Amino acid sequence: MQRAEQRNEASTAVDDELSQDELLTILSNQRRRFAIHCLKQRDHAELTVSELAEQVAGWENNKKVDQLTQKERKRVRSALRQFHLPKMADCGFVEYDTARGTVSLTEATANANFYVDSLTGRDIPWGMYYMGFSAVSGICLAGLWIDLYPLTMLSPRLYAVFFLTALAVSSVGHFYDNYYRMRLGARDRPPEVDEK
Repeated sequence: MQRAEQRNEASTAVDDELSQDELLTILSNQRRRFAIHCLKQRDHAELTVSELAEQVAGWENNKKVDQLTQKERKRVRSALRQFHLPKMADCGFVEYDTARGTVSLTEATANANFYVDSLTGRDIPWGMYYMGFSAVSGICLAGLWIDLYPLTMLSPRLYAVFFLTALAVSSVGHFYDNYYRMRLGARDRPPEVDEK
């Protein structure tokens, strides 16, 4: 009984704002990220633990749900029931009803956006991309200023149009990458699944 009261107090406190420490703790585990992704995809509806576990197991094993073995389903369902969902509920991320075996997002989690930026060996971080873009822009500007050939072959107006267009395209790409590719719940599969 006391644990349920503590969970309700934690949930009420976090409904106003998610704690950064708890946020990092919850998102540090792939299985919990997959659970949040799944719940956000389902328009924040209440799911049974079995439904949630099947989808998470599918992503973990990179299989369709109907191809999962009973052992794969059970392993994820047990871990969610015994460890992950109680931890997420204690931190106020989900509402977990152990008696009914259902789980749903809290209002704070439903309203929050979580981004998973994971880079593979060939990816360039956006910060590094913009540093390179700025360096090239600066070199061109300096070359124009000191009349360095071949940079003077084009007018400053053409350079301005080129760099403004390149910056606009880069910004759209960055927005798409952040908002649609890396946001939990934005796509069919979590960002990490496509990397496997």
